[in-house]
Amino acid sequence: MGRHPLLPVRVPSRRLGAFAVLAASALAVGAAAAMPVGARETGRSETPVASGSPVTEVSESVVRVKVPLPESAGPHPRACDWLSYLRFRHKDGPADSAKADRILIAQPGILEGAGAFDSVARNTVAAAARSGRHIEFWALDRRSNCLEDRTGVRAGLEAEDVHLAVDYYYRQKEVDGRRFAGYQTNDQVKWLQNVGLEQTVRDQYDLMVRELPDQRTRKRKTLCGGHSLGGVLTAYFAEWDFDGNPSTTDDAGYNQCSGYFALDTRIEKGLPGMGGEVPADWIPLIEFGAGAVRAGLETGIIPRALSAPAVVNTETMNLLAIAGLAANLDPGGESDLPAYIPSGFNQDMTYRLLFSKDYPTFLKGSPKIQDFRFTNAAALGGLLDDHSQPLAFIQASVGFWDGGRIVDKEFPAPNNLEELGLGGLTRLLGKEKKAIPDEPNGPLYTWRNYDRVGAPDDPVHESRDGTPFTSAGKEVTDLAELARSLSEHPLDFTEHYFPTRMVTDIALASSPGIADDAVHEGGITANPTINLEAGDGLGFSDPQPGDIIAPGYQHLDVLTASAVQNNGEPEPISTNLAAFAAG
Repeated sequence: MGRHPLLPVRVPSRRLGAFAVLAASALAVGAAAAMPVGARETGRSETPVASGSPVTEVSESVVRVKVPLPESAGPHPRACDWLSYLRFRHKDGPADSAKADRILIAQPGILEGAGAFDSVARNTVAAAARSGRHIEFWALDRRSNCLEDRTGVRAGLEAEDVHLAVDYYYRQKEVDGRRFAGYQTNDQVKWLQNVGLEQTVRDQYDLMVRELPDQRTRKRKTLCGGHSLGGVLTAYFAEWDFDGNPSTTDDAGYNQCSGYFALDTRIEKGLPGMGGEVPADWIPLIEFGAGAVRAGLETGIIPRALSAPAVVNTETMNLLAIAGLAANLDPGGESDLPAYIPSGFNQDMTYRLLFSKDYPTFLKGSPKIQDFRFTNAAALGGLLDDHSQPLAFIQASVGFWDGGRIVDKEFPAPNNLEELGLGGLTRLLGKEKKAIPDEPNGPLYTWRNYDRVGAPDDPVHESRDGTPFTSAGKEVTDLAELARSLSEHPLDFTEHYFPTRMVTDIALASSPGIADDAVHEGGITANPTINLEAGDGLGFSDPQPGDIIAPGYQHLDVLTASAVQNNGEPEPISTNLAAFAAG
């Protein structure tokens, strides 16, 4: 029998050291005041991060470097004058990054933070060490992550109590004398309208120069890349001229890197999976050009942070961390979060979108999520698994439902898209058939982890057409590791305030004043590239010669997949990335 959800849980002792570190290093609005004393004088801090990861030979630290925004950015929190990244290195490797054999520097995708790279970073560093090479992996956070308040998640992790996190964000419960100030409004983040493509690539350059002052070292030892949108940003970085003089090339982006890596993306300009276009109805005024967009951002007509009423907004991004925390602390315990978190539009719409089996259920709002019993692990699986989550760019293959009757989920789209001639929608919704529990007020639904799919006790849930919803070869990510990645890091897995300006700049990059410094047109081809693609990810319909394709992987799996797969083989993305770095 699972622990009652209101009773305290115990956390493995190896995690306990992480709590004090996380408490000291949590990012929050105004967090500059909490910087280590010496950091204000040196403009740099590095704090070890203890971790519950099973990849114990890899050390992690959070690094913050003071690189102030220009005055033209406008008023902004002091914390946003610091750039941050998670540094992963082998415990036996050199303490000085410049002495590492290689350094991989990764840009996150849309709505992603540095914590999302946790598993692929650790697995890659460990794989390289097995071949005798000590490499580092730097997972970057963007400026906008400085607006996030991790206090509640950190406090819940430290106290082993997810309710403390909920109380902080929803009931004004104080933590260390601090109260949650609320999610930032469009007016409060006005400065984000000035944080677009140019600022982002320059932030990466400035960070690299500060951390590795010798240009020859940067050119020889660093590999630049990223996941999803990170590949696009790397392409612009490669072509950018950073000193304003195109005739001098030591500062050119391509001369800061010895190669490029693409994680379910391409090192090319234009938004991935969209042919470089942004649908006009996504962002008001974009069809009228750069001038209209600038005016829209200035007046606030265009939201300064990308947001939607359900699934994609600041509150629901934070809910993922809370759900991850619950699954991290007590995966088998019965979840009470849908009842304990106060009702609100964003979470209620998210629940209805993710947990409605068809349109009638969605429209009448019954049965609702509170009518079902889930373990904490099943609740998290329902939020992010590729058989539940409707948006392909935030899907992972973490196992499958268990514990009761499972049926086809036909909302927001039917499972037979191909038969209906709507196969193109799979780029948006993913290829896997969606499934959902169908016994309200019934059994406790559990989660069958990725490595238990296909086991002798697997009931093999089938779709209405008689085919299994999934198989062992389709499941690649350990839900426990995903939960840890969502809740453990001082730099978040998600990005709550993704600047809309980033997307509009890329879509309108040919307009004057946006990418004027991307002048080194041969920058993308100046260095070798490795393309590491998810077999069922956003680029699944467009494989290229030489791509490394991981079968069964979804878009997030290239970051989160377990070090050992169901076939007993090492994880292919990190293994091939380590070999590329060692070459």
